[in-house]
Amino acid sequence: MTENTAGVKPGMGDLLKNRVVLVIMLSSLFLQIGIWVRNYSILLFVVDKTHQNPVAVSLISVAEFVPIFLFSFIGGTFADRWLPKRTMVWCDLLSAVSIFVVLLALMFGSWKVIFFATLVSSILSQFSQPSGMKLFKLHVPEELVQLGMSLYQTIFALFMILGPILGTFVYQHFGIKTAIAIMGIAFICSAAVLLMLPPDRKLEGPASKTTLMEEMKNGFLYVKDSKSLTLLGACFLVAGLAIGLTQPLGVFLITQQLGLPKEMLQWLMAAFGIGMILGGGLTLAVAKKAAPQLLLAMGLAASAIGFITMGMSTVLWLTLLAQFISGLFMPCIQIGINTMILQNTEEAFIGRVNGILNPLFMGAMVVTMSIAGWLKSLTTITLIYELAAILLIIGILTLVPLIKSVKIKRATRKEA
Repeated sequence: MTENTAGVKPGMGDLLKNRVVLVIMLSSLFLQIGIWVRNYSILLFVVDKTHQNPVAVSLISVAEFVPIFLFSFIGGTFADRWLPKRTMVWCDLLSAVSIFVVLLALMFGSWKVIFFATLVSSILSQFSQPSGMKLFKLHVPEELVQLGMSLYQTIFALFMILGPILGTFVYQHFGIKTAIAIMGIAFICSAAVLLMLPPDRKLEGPASKTTLMEEMKNGFLYVKDSKSLTLLGACFLVAGLAIGLTQPLGVFLITQQLGLPKEMLQWLMAAFGIGMILGGGLTLAVAKKAAPQLLLAMGLAASAIGFITMGMSTVLWLTLLAQFISGLFMPCIQIGINTMILQNTEEAFIGRVNGILNPLFMGAMVVTMSIAGWLKSLTTITLIYELAAILLIIGILTLVPLIKSVKIKRATRKEA
């Protein structure tokens, strides 16, 4: 870690001098290329092979999201036991190996093995992602963590727009075999970049003294005993419920609420993606000054307003504007969450905290996604979007004690 000896608050220049930040950003760039080429190439390939069979297409999402439930907490626990640099390098290399195995199988066997590429890389990411968070905690000064998370999320926002274009272009012009080869090369490039990270520090703690089950139990107790993490978990839960309600209904917003063809849905997604890219840049500008709790509350409030507006709007421009504003503040949610986790979690527990909170959000989202269609048959789409907004407001209320505690701490520092 670097100290600022001049008394000036560190900024973007200091962040970009941090080798760990630069390496993780470059690794993320390669990973995003591989992931988006994978997602869209496999999707289009399966659609072509099965003549748009909805069951086969849905299996892609199953292969992508089920590992989050099954392996997130296990992966997080092992990430706390293992050396982070070594874990990330091996996960990328094993992902590349699995992808090249799929390529060989495609050349000599059944096309159905294509699902294996998504499944394996999704499982390995549950071990790799918390290790990256640990490296942030170890090597990035606390006053730069939120700025670093802002830069990290900006890469994700860019690929929300560029990723689908890239994946579709590669598949349509070069075919599935070339697409899979690009995936494998992207993971190898990521592993090579990660070798430039500083050497792993020898782990100190309970890893060698306690069993895996004991560490899992300690992870749950750690979250339970932390007021900040417990309230963040409650916020995760209601936010997941809200997003799950609206996620499957975007097409009905276009066709029934606005009376437009379903193809117009792409403009709704584009408005959200453009908002995310601009929001990532704006959040970078304010990340040093705003508390992560406040960023998260702002993001949830903007999403609630967006849901209310979209649920009531009957004109395209207003719906697109609401979607754009939701996207504009989405980085506030992502950056606020990651920064709060890093600031309120000891390095030894980061993997397990991630492994508890992420499935909480995903599980809640899947529950309401599964009943959204049924609710749509019982009531109006307007009411469902308003209900989602109410859930987000409840999420904001769970953050109020944390926002108050930040204000008290700042007031105490000024007095001192």
